[in-house]
Amino acid sequence: MSAEASPGYLPVEGPLTVRTVPAMLEIGRRRAAEGDLVVDFSAVEEADSAALALLLDWFRVSRAAGHRLQLPALPQGLATLAALYDIDTLLPLSEARKQ
Repeated sequence: MSAEASPGYLPVEGPLTVRTVPAMLEIGRRRAAEGDLVVDFSAVEEADSAALALLLDWFRVSRAAGHRLQLPALPQGLATLAALYDIDTLLPLSEARKQ
């Protein structure tokens, strides 16, 4: 997983599962608290429900700090999982992913 990014942009790579999410938790929290953040999941190879918990946490931190969190490249499988759990409306998904 990548934590290197320019301000306002956070790329996430590789698997995003119960085993890998803990390593990303604080990175995303810190970045979401600093300002508006675009999280790029286009290089995520695998994701499970732990990834959804991570997204909800980052969204909560971002909103509490008065910032925006954007998810322009959420993998279809993760968007489908969010819909299955009926939390897709809570996430800042692009309109293309909501359809």
